[in-house]
Amino acid sequence: MQICVIVPVTTQAFVAATDRAYRAAARPDTVISTVGLDQGPASIECDYEEALAVPDVLVKVRQAAEDGVDAVVIDCMMDPGLEAARELVDIPVVGPAQASFHLAAMLAHRFSVVTILERDIPLLDRLFRKYGVAEKVASVRVVDIPVLELGADETRLASVVAEAAAKAVREDGAHALVFGCTGIRGVTEAVAQALVERGLAVPVINPSLAALKLAESLVDMGLAQSKRTYATPPPKETIHP
Repeated sequence: MQICVIVPVTTQAFVAATDRAYRAAARPDTVISTVGLDQGPASIECDYEEALAVPDVLVKVRQAAEDGVDAVVIDCMMDPGLEAARELVDIPVVGPAQASFHLAAMLAHRFSVVTILERDIPLLDRLFRKYGVAEKVASVRVVDIPVLELGADETRLASVVAEAAAKAVREDGAHALVFGCTGIRGVTEAVAQALVERGLAVPVINPSLAALKLAESLVDMGLAQSKRTYATPPPKETIHP
């Protein structure tokens, strides 16, 4: 099985880190190829940057399908270009936000998201409604660390995420947790252990891992997005920059 992971930014350090994470988590028979963008934002922290990323995301999705991969994962919690990508190709295309939110909704009465910035809250609220999980959301907690600084101090990152996660469980009634940025995935085990030590053990969901395992399962089952929902775009002339 071949899965292409698209990192929808131009920052090469993110691409390399994402490739390592997916290769470590993939099954032995899964071949991972990871690509970043040639054109787009350095990171995605707002609607504007998401919009900048989408055109090249779609280029990479089409290329992956032409190269014969079995599935595509768009590794960002904004799921940039997900619906358009599903129209564009017949192979499964998975977004970590949709995958992890629905997984959390299955595993728990209510879940919270621990994300990076205050400005993410309205963006996440729109995704909750879009994916039909809004009534399952207990809260969104913020750690106030920009995307480009997430790798600077992983020990501090684990500590502040664990503290926010503990408040979500203790004060907001969360029964499961999802990270609101795929860049937080590296501290999943540390955060889960910190909650255990506080007597607050709940499922802690790494959204990249949720997306990868969903993609592998879809390929195994021979399933992909419905073309009655995500119809192939009509053939017509388009003008590209």
